[in-house]
Amino acid sequence: MIKSPRGTRDLLPPDTALWNFVEAAVRDVFRAYNFHEIRTPIFESTELFARGVGEETDIVSKEMFTWEDRGRAESDRGQSLTLRPENTAGIVRAYIEHKLWERGLNKFFSIGPMFRRERPQKGRYRQFYQIDAEVIGPATAGSQSPVRDAEILELLATLLDRVGITKWTLELNSVGCPADRAKFNEALRQALAPVVGKMCADCQRRAVTNPLRVFDCKVPEDQPIISTLPTITQFLDEACRTHYEEVKQILNAVQIPYQENPRLVRGLDYYQKTTFEFTHGALGAQNAILGGGRYDGLSEALGGPAAPGIGFAIGEDRLVLSLTETASAESVLRKPDVYIAPLGAGMNREAARLARELRRHDLVVDLGDESFRIKKSFEAADKMGARYILIVGENEVAADAFALKHLASGEQVTVPRAELAQRILQK
Repeated sequence: MIKSPRGTRDLLPPDTALWNFVEAAVRDVFRAYNFHEIRTPIFESTELFARGVGEETDIVSKEMFTWEDRGRAESDRGQSLTLRPENTAGIVRAYIEHKLWERGLNKFFSIGPMFRRERPQKGRYRQFYQIDAEVIGPATAGSQSPVRDAEILELLATLLDRVGITKWTLELNSVGCPADRAKFNEALRQALAPVVGKMCADCQRRAVTNPLRVFDCKVPEDQPIISTLPTITQFLDEACRTHYEEVKQILNAVQIPYQENPRLVRGLDYYQKTTFEFTHGALGAQNAILGGGRYDGLSEALGGPAAPGIGFAIGEDRLVLSLTETASAESVLRKPDVYIAPLGAGMNREAARLARELRRHDLVVDLGDESFRIKKSFEAADKMGARYILIVGENEVAADAFALKHLASGEQVTVPRAELAQRILQK
C-alpha cells in the first residue's frame, strides 16, 4: 500500500474543522488590522532564499527541497528551484516585482504550505502550514516605526486569545542593526575560541562562518557553554536601544505582557532590531507557536528599494496542536441542521428540491435516498449528528407540508413548505 511520504500527513475531517476555525479567525483579525491577502508560488528561485534567509542558516544549508529545472525551454534548464521553506522572502520578492508600494499597499498576509527537510517530531512536519503576515513599505509610510512592531505583537496577542489559546508567553529581544551584530559576532568569536572544540560540529562551523547562529543550537550538552556567551543587548547602538525601549513602552501601554530574552536571535539572517517568539506549554520542549521580527534591509538584499519591514510566521500545525488542549474538532464542527429522508419511488427529486431551498437559507442539509427504509434514514441522521430529520413521502408532497422531527427531544411537527427554513433556524 502506498502511504504518505515521511514527514507529511493527511488532514482529515473532523480535524479539518478546527483548521477552518483557526483560519476564519485569522482572516477576521487580519481584516480588523487592514491586512490584505497575497498568494505566492510554492516554489521559488533558490537564490531568493540563499540571499534572503542566509546561506549559513540551517534552513538553507540543510533543510531545503531543491532541484535543478529540466524544463523543455532552454531558458529554464539549469535553474535551481526550491520548495519554499518560509514565505517572507517570497512576499518581499512579490512586493518588489510588482511595485506594490505604488498601490499604497504595505500590509500582507498569506496562508499555505511550506517545506523543510527536517527530522519529523511532535508538531513538526516536512510539509507544514504557515500563516505569514508582513508590514513592508517606504519609511515615509511609517513602516520602520516601533509602533508597527508593537502593533504586530498586539495583533498576535489578540489572535491567540481569539482562537482560545490563553496561556501563551511572548519572548522579546532586539538583535540590533548590522553594525551592532558585526561587533557582537567578533565578541562571540573571541568568547567561543577557547571552548568551541567542546561543542557540536555545527557550532564549530558556525563559530567561523556566522557565530550568531550558535544560539540556534539545540544540542543539550552545548547549552551550558552558550549560557556563558555575551548577549546582543550589550552591543546595541543608541538608535536600536531607543527603538527597543519604545516598543516595550507601547506594549506596556496596551497591556501586552512579555518576557525579555537576550539570547533570542531567531533562525534567519535577515532580522534586525525587534525579534520575538510566542510560546505555549502544550508543545513540550520545542514550544514556539510562532515567531518573527524586523527585517529593514531585506528588500535591498533582494534588489529592491529601501523598504523597512516587520513580520511573523505562525506554525499552523503547532497552533492547532496547542488549541486541542482547550478545544476539540467536534466543538467547532458544524453538523447538519437537517437530514432529508425521501420515502418511496420518485421522492429523490422532491427531496433534492427541498434541499436546494433550505441551503439557500445557509442551512447545512444532507440527503438520504428513496431506497432507504425509514429506520436506515434515522440511523444515518443520528450517526452524522443532524439536529432534525425531514420526512418526504407522497402524502407530504401532496399536502406541501412535511414531518419535521427533532432528534434529540423526539418532538415531531408537520410544517408547511414555506415555513420549514424559518422553523429550523428558530431552533
